[in-house]
This record gives sequence, C-alpha cells and structure tokens, in this order.
Amino acid sequence: MEKIRAKKSMGQNFLVDRNVLTRIVDAVNISAEDRILEVGPGKGALTALLVERAAQVLAVELDRQLVPFLAREFAPQKNVEFVQGDILKVNLSELLMDRWSGAWKVAANLPYNISSQVLFKFLDNPKLFSLLILMLQKEVGDRLIAAPGCKDYGILSVFCRLHFDISRVLIVKPGSFTPVPKVDSVVLKFVPLPAPRVDVEDESFFRKVVKAAFSQRRKTLWNCLKSSELGVDGDVLLSLLTKCGIDGSRRGETLSLDEFAVLTRAILGLRKLNT
Repeated sequence: MEKIRAKKSMGQNFLVDRNVLTRIVDAVNISAEDRILEVGPGKGALTALLVERAAQVLAVELDRQLVPFLAREFAPQKNVEFVQGDILKVNLSELLMDRWSGAWKVAANLPYNISSQVLFKFLDNPKLFSLLILMLQKEVGDRLIAAPGCKDYGILSVFCRLHFDISRVLIVKPGSFTPVPKVDSVVLKFVPLPAPRVDVEDESFFRKVVKAAFSQRRKTLWNCLKSSELGVDGDVLLSLLTKCGIDGSRRGETLSLDEFAVLTRAILGLRKLNT
C-alpha cells in the first residue's frame, strides 16, 4: 500500500481504531437512502464503512496527495466521490444540493486546528443536514455541551444550542489515532432543530451580542456590552438590562440562551426606535 504520512500542518491524525470507527458509523444510523458528507476522510478508514451502508458518500479532503490515493483505493465503489478542497471555503449549499436536494448526514473526524471554524460553517447552514456526528478535541466538545456558569461555557455553546440538540457519543483516547495526539477526543451527536430554539429576531445581530458578552470574561456583562460596538449608551443599557430581568453585574458566561435572546430583541427594539 502506498505510504501516506500525516501532515502536522494540516492537523492530520488518522483514526485507526476499528471499534471507534464502528461506533461512529453506528451513531450515524445510516439507511440505504442516506447521503453522507464526510469532512477530512484521511486514508479512508471511516469512508470504507460509510460506503457499505449509504446511498452516497461525498468526501471533502484538503490534502492534494490524499485525493488521488483515495480515488484509487475506492475505484470499485460507485457510491463515493472525493472532492479536493477546503471545507472552510466551499459553498456547502451548492456542493450538496447539486448532488441531492434532501437533507444530508455528516460524519467527520475534524482536524483540531479548524474544528471551531467548521462548526461555524455548519451553523450557517443547519437546514442542509438531518444529523451530524463529529469528532472533536475533547476540550472543544466540552464547551459545546457546557451549561451556563461553567468555565467551559462560551460563544459556541450558545450558538450551537440555538440550532442543535447535542449529546456525547463516546470519548476517544489518543491511542486510537496515528500519529498519537496529546489530548483526548470526543464524538458528539448534533441533531438539527426544525427551527431555532428561541426567537432571536436577527441572528447576525444576536451573534454580535453574544460575542460582546464574552469579549472580556473577567468583566461584568454591562461593562462588556457598553464598551462593544452595539451602539448602546451605558445608562440606557443598564435600564434595558433591568427591563429584561438581567442583572448587569453578572458575567456573560452566566446567561442562558433564552436570556441572550431576550437581550438581543430588546436592543434591536431600541435601535428601531432610534432610527
């Protein structure tokens, strides 16, 4: 077999543990009609199990060396396609809808160095998917399922909860990969909601509010928001927080998704009055 070395610059750690691979595929719960998007197929260990069950597998791989290798390895399989490209730059809607107009499932062992960015990409297109099974660095996974007030709770925790139900499938130890990483990994299950969990009115502005609240974690919510680019005077902001039932002396990391939604709608209402 052709010798393929993992590239540190691309954050490559190839999953080789057959038991973990099987559990990931089982979590995807593939039917014979399912179309699967795989991100970063690597040497194709997971791909090989996906093509056994799915109607179609579309694998996006950045590494130019790996794509021809994979094409040769899977040449007999007619239900798999390899696309060389950067998942962060491709137009997901065009990529998927050009091939099938239904909702896709995702299976991916995400490179640690881009996992958060890929999550934002999926968050921008939640209606494209019916299920996502993603492997991430455990530290990142802990943030996604953290509750308000926990040290791991952050921007991604809030954004993902708006669109997904998230649960843990399994913890993966470093020995399941080659080369062996220095940290544990986690496989998470993301089930897209039929509609956002709460009404934020304007999701782009909602994201600005959440980012502002977490911009300086050691400062109070009021301090973070008044020094942000939201354009609300400090005294007005304090009054607005009080009307929302939110103590401005709290820190952003203590606010729930519902509270962020209430605050976003209130600031938007104020901006409309002032225009």
